[in-house]
Amino acid sequence: MATTTSLLSSCLCALLLAPLFSQGVDAWESRQGASRECRFDRLQAFEPLRKVRSEAGVTEYFDERNEQFQCAGVFVIRRVIEPQGLVVPRYSNTPALAYIIQGKGYVGLTFPGCPATHQQQFQLFEQRQSDQAHKFRDEHQKIHEFRQGDVVALPASVAHWFYNGGDTPAVVVYVYDINSFANQHEPRQKEFLLAGNNQREQQIFEHSIFQHSGQNIFSGFNTEVLSEALGINTEAAKRLQSQNDQRGDIIRVKHGLQLLKPTLTQRQEEQRQYQQVQYREGQYNGLDENFCTIKARVNIENPSRADYYNPRAGRITLLNNQKFPILNLIGMGAARVNLYQNALLSPFWNINAHSVVYIIQGSARVQVANNQGRTVFNGVLHQGQLLIIPQNHAVIKKAEHNGCQYVAIKTISDPTVSRVAGKNSILRALPVDVITNAYRISRDEARRLKNNRADEIGPFTPRFPQKSQRCYQFLTEGLSLIGM
Repeated sequence: MATTTSLLSSCLCALLLAPLFSQGVDAWESRQGASRECRFDRLQAFEPLRKVRSEAGVTEYFDERNEQFQCAGVFVIRRVIEPQGLVVPRYSNTPALAYIIQGKGYVGLTFPGCPATHQQQFQLFEQRQSDQAHKFRDEHQKIHEFRQGDVVALPASVAHWFYNGGDTPAVVVYVYDINSFANQHEPRQKEFLLAGNNQREQQIFEHSIFQHSGQNIFSGFNTEVLSEALGINTEAAKRLQSQNDQRGDIIRVKHGLQLLKPTLTQRQEEQRQYQQVQYREGQYNGLDENFCTIKARVNIENPSRADYYNPRAGRITLLNNQKFPILNLIGMGAARVNLYQNALLSPFWNINAHSVVYIIQGSARVQVANNQGRTVFNGVLHQGQLLIIPQNHAVIKKAEHNGCQYVAIKTISDPTVSRVAGKNSILRALPVDVITNAYRISRDEARRLKNNRADEIGPFTPRFPQKSQRCYQFLTEGLSLIGM
């Protein structure tokens, strides 16, 4: 009987998760299929266009009606969660990556079909009478602690919540992939609240092309039927429907959340016991191991995790499905870049993805060139601003005197870039004679062009810090020479 139950549970879980797993495989095909005629003739820097206030925080929306967001297939919001603020449980029709700009707290993801592995007993009253009458056991799925620099993966249709357990506001930027294979609706982000409501948000966005939640999903059910289905009285059912609840979708937890937070040793022991139970009951399978215990959070701000490091220029940390397997469900990737004063990046283009660049700190001058060699963006990006860089468009980024830190969210789980100069670059790969004839320069000039940055990759040391304008001109001419 136990074996039959286990088999049925595994089959049901597999059916529920099949669309999620296929998303990573088909992300490229789905984005191609959802393509439309788009023109990126003039890119612009974006800041949040609208704000919606809740009891314990603010949700800020970037201009989702702008063609650049629609063509890139992304929807972007920024949330400021006050201390003891809880972003109520919800799920979305599209996957997302959430980047923690600042703050710390907890995030919970509820995967369908996975067991509740965290258990805790609570004492309801101080007087000791009957143990059965005054104690209850809480069981829930794994809770992840988040901190500044974390990327949190939010698969489509998986319920999740955030809680600010720190003393300062937490700032989180969410990038949703509305062209994801997992989204069987029209290419729009739809959020389904499991608690709370947001009537004010619905009013603000009544003319928006995107669907934003007004009431939670329980409001769509008859109260009597809902109470019968959940085994509760009608008064409790009305509370689930959040009738007359004006707190919004970020609510304040007055005395803080009572969460079970195991230590690292306890987590390791818990994992060992979980596997033993699965083996003993005949329930151990690859799905439980690979999905129910999958890692949903990773930090990319830690300098020790940098993929490219130049002590005089900065560092780059890449995030793809090899490092972070859950990205196969999300169909997105990321990169975090820290450029020191006046440092710059090798000119490059994104081979297989659009890139959503968000400035975390500092500022940088950015130039973007299209397939006709025209400059489609030439300006300075400041903290809190966002720029969408289309696939294959060549880009140069140079930090200003205060340096620049940014995160780039890519629209594929294994993003790849092609660099123009430096180690492992296009120029390094070309024969000298090809460079000489293509650009009508001498062989000596071709060798210098090919080898000037031969020992650097990614972040470049500033060669002319005292003459930054001359450096910009040099870089622009370099792009023109290679036909960008």
